[in-house]
Amino acid sequence: MSKDLQFDPATIRELAQILRDSDLTEIELVDNDIRVKLVRQISVAPMAMPMAAPIVMPAAGAPAAVAAAPVAAAGVDDADHPGAVTSPMVGVAYLSSEPTAAPFVTVGSKVAQGQTLLLIEAMKTYNQIKAPRAGTVTRILVESGTPVEFGEPLMIVE
Repeated sequence: MSKDLQFDPATIRELAQILRDSDLTEIELVDNDIRVKLVRQISVAPMAMPMAAPIVMPAAGAPAAVAAAPVAAAGVDDADHPGAVTSPMVGVAYLSSEPTAAPFVTVGSKVAQGQTLLLIEAMKTYNQIKAPRAGTVTRILVESGTPVEFGEPLMIVE
């Protein structure tokens, strides 16, 4: 670094602007014994408790056991299920292409191998998560707009 580098308020404001404009989360400058580190915190909606399965409300007149079925099966470790479709990355899961669009699949949907099941947004890129095999979607384990981790089960396709 240059010996004449100054860390005055204008320089710090300029660095903060660079941080915002470049979508970086931190910048650090060191000049001899002087160190300036700017960190931008990006707020992400906090996850409540880990979700086992979304609760499905029965249609009017449907038996109450239909709503209890997904919750009752939640005790099984979904990641070990042979039909589990797991997240290949960390990101935010979306069940449809846009908020007002119909979901790609619903519980009971028949899917073909390679069919798009959902999207995961990672680093402002939407990644299609495709069915690894043909089958029927028996459970959807995430809600649209929720953060997901690498290896987290997203759906069960049997």
